Amino acid sequence: MNFSEIRTVTTEAELREIVKEPAQAIWDKDIARIDEHARTIIAHSPFVLLATSNPDGTCDVSPRGDPAGSVLVLDDHRLVLADRPGNHRLDSLRNMLHNPRVGMLFIVPGMNETLRVNGRATLVSDAPFFDDLEVKGRRPQLAVLVDVEELYMHCAKAFLRSSLWQPETWPDRKSLPTLGRIAKDHLGIKEMTVEEIDEGLAQDARTNQY
Repeated sequence: MNFSEIRTVTTEAELREIVKEPAQAIWDKDIARIDEHARTIIAHSPFVLLATSNPDGTCDVSPRGDPAGSVLVLDDHRLVLADRPGNHRLDSLRNMLHNPRVGMLFIVPGMNETLRVNGRATLVSDAPFFDDLEVKGRRPQLAVLVDVEELYMHCAKAFLRSSLWQPETWPDRKSLPTLGRIAKDHLGIKEMTVEEIDEGLAQDARTNQY
């Protein structure tokens, strides 16, 4: 590829020459509060994407999964989600300490529309609502409290284009490398086989969810 032939867009004016301004209703769809419809979607969502960035602008998107209803709506402007055991890198949480602004995308299986929430996060180590965040007898050590500043629905086009919920479009999992294969190649692990790495990862996934 000849990279000199790539035409870049560097200003908003150039961008708007390509994509025209949306109708006012598109700007107005942000209601900046958790209404009854948003509560319903949050209550049925078992999977949330959490976006954060650190002070220099480096971004991170972290998948968060729990039984539907595990994200608590405290009032019309605040929600909270538990932090569950992970890889201990704490990318999202460390980012929040320096830059509290977060973005969330709530996904409901089988639903093509998604709920977008943007706001400010506070990292909490204990609160009365922690008892309500307990899953399988495990109370979280940390939770993320989000003050909602923007909230709006996102249309179905991305999910329709990707056919995300259509099983006939899914690849055969066996045609893709396992995480053990990827980890061995990425990290140059020589003392363990792919099968041993996969078994260790599977054991951790089974026993260290909460």
